[in-house]
Amino acid sequence: MPIATKAPPRAPVVEAWALIQDLILNVQRPRWLALGTEFEITPPQLMTLRRLDPDQPSPMSELARWLACDASNVTGIVDRLEARGLVERRAAPHDRRVKMLALTAEGRAVRDELEARMAEPPAELAALAPADRRALRDILRRATGH
Repeated sequence: MPIATKAPPRAPVVEAWALIQDLILNVQRPRWLALGTEFEITPPQLMTLRRLDPDQPSPMSELARWLACDASNVTGIVDRLEARGLVERRAAPHDRRVKMLALTAEGRAVRDELEARMAEPPAELAALAPADRRALRDILRRATGH
């Protein structure tokens, strides 16, 4: 019979990072996917809507960099959002060859609803004691430089 060995303890920062990833990937991701399904948009479309500034059109090339994908992939994402009436392409004032993305009124409304729904903390965080929620917030503020 093999001897059971105990895994060496992980450094607290390594364990904390693993727990943050677990919270995002295993708790939040299913919520985000369900939200996309509810609004009939794919995860890249959801990310695109959230990324667009409601008051400032963005170049498609900037969106491609942010999504870390080829410009041709952004074209497909934008085509589908445009077909839904959520975004529109505009020529940039400084260079008509540059395509800018702007949210339509409906796109703003969908983006606002997505933002509101995604801002709701998961039940696992909401269930923490108030002092723990404040401590977590304060630690994450320091870690992110806010």
